[in-house]
Amino acid sequence: MLIKKPSDVLPSEITPREWYARRREFLRQAAALGLAGTMLPAARALAQTASPIIEPGKLAKLPGKPSPLSAADKRTPYKDVVTYNNYYEFGTDKSQPAENAHKLKTRPWSVAIDGEVKNKKPIDIEDLLKLAPMEERVYRMRCVEGWSMVIPWVGFPLSELIKRAEPTSKAKFIGFSTATQPDTMIGLRLPVLEWPYVEGLRMDEAMHPLTILGFGLYGEVLPSQNGAPVRLVVPWKYGFKSIKSINRITFLEQIPKTSWNIAAAQEYGFYSNVNPSVDHPRWSQATERRIGEDGFFQPKRKTLMFNGYADQVAKLYTGMVLKKFY
Repeated sequence: MLIKKPSDVLPSEITPREWYARRREFLRQAAALGLAGTMLPAARALAQTASPIIEPGKLAKLPGKPSPLSAADKRTPYKDVVTYNNYYEFGTDKSQPAENAHKLKTRPWSVAIDGEVKNKKPIDIEDLLKLAPMEERVYRMRCVEGWSMVIPWVGFPLSELIKRAEPTSKAKFIGFSTATQPDTMIGLRLPVLEWPYVEGLRMDEAMHPLTILGFGLYGEVLPSQNGAPVRLVVPWKYGFKSIKSINRITFLEQIPKTSWNIAAAQEYGFYSNVNPSVDHPRWSQATERRIGEDGFFQPKRKTLMFNGYADQVAKLYTGMVLKKFY
């Protein structure tokens, strides 16, 4: 048996992170192929720690009018959307947010508004829900790790809140902050990122019709692990830009700091547009695997420029070198 040293192992021979995270799916498919016999002990161990499946219909209804901006792609199954998440405040494994985020306190809740605006009055979540008519927006969402989903969000354009805030002429950027609840968010004890989680957009990105505040999915209010009670949804950017559980929005003259850029600037730029021609330093971004649809042994699908929204957003970046402004 040949045992390779770490220096001999090619990147292509390393198990992709998203494959490891989806090990339960692999075991199911392995069983179908008759491979399960040799994996039975591992399967039993994993079954003991399997995440609970949250069924639709358990949360309050939040319908939205169908939007012409919705993608025609097949929707990702509800159970995958609510049990396979990145929300590091509740754990770094994909299953941990579903297991831990039910502790999140979503009432009372208000969003602070500050910075370069005329109206700095905080807005209570109940008033925010009434600010504009709800729409259902079916969006393709792409994670920097190489997996994607198609999610029917319920929300309204962020521009509605921006108009309420009345930005001054100095407001060129918008910063967002996630709430911190040390008593409920076990991930805050881990030195994974600087807390609170922060993100940002350029003003024209924030005002774009595709950029929404999300309050629900699949016709119900957001589950906590998906960013309750209000989150950002920017479908042409990698998923970490769509910050969850927002409690502060700041209008700025200068570019805001963002969590992943602070943690690893060489890997995560401010713009973070989905761009298959710009590789992450440790893996390619040219392909992706659609959760709940693309099986473990199927070829990955090609990633689309701007996640398939190039016709709508490419003009925002005219004249910019996107390999530099990544």
